[in-house]
Amino acid sequence: MQVTLHLFLYYFKCILLLRHTAQEIHLDNLLSVSEAARRLGGISKWTVHAWLSQGRLRRTKVGSRTMIRESELEKIIQDGGKSPAPCRTGEGL
Repeated sequence: MQVTLHLFLYYFKCILLLRHTAQEIHLDNLLSVSEAARRLGGISKWTVHAWLSQGRLRRTKVGSRTMIRESELEKIIQDGGKSPAPCRTGEGL
């Protein structure tokens, strides 16, 4: 009886710990380039590819597929789609 109660309490603590941990960890959904383009207001998927090449968006590779985390889209949306202007050599000279 004593062992059964200890096991029950142990499992109960584990379940509570797992629930708490799952709430703390926010896992981003991964989106395809096409889905990311759609969620960014229907822009071209080629624009998304350009932003990936420019470093404005970070890619996550899943096998051979390029995926984009939702949090990356949130950064673009918060930034208003703007990025710092590229530094041009010889400008202003």
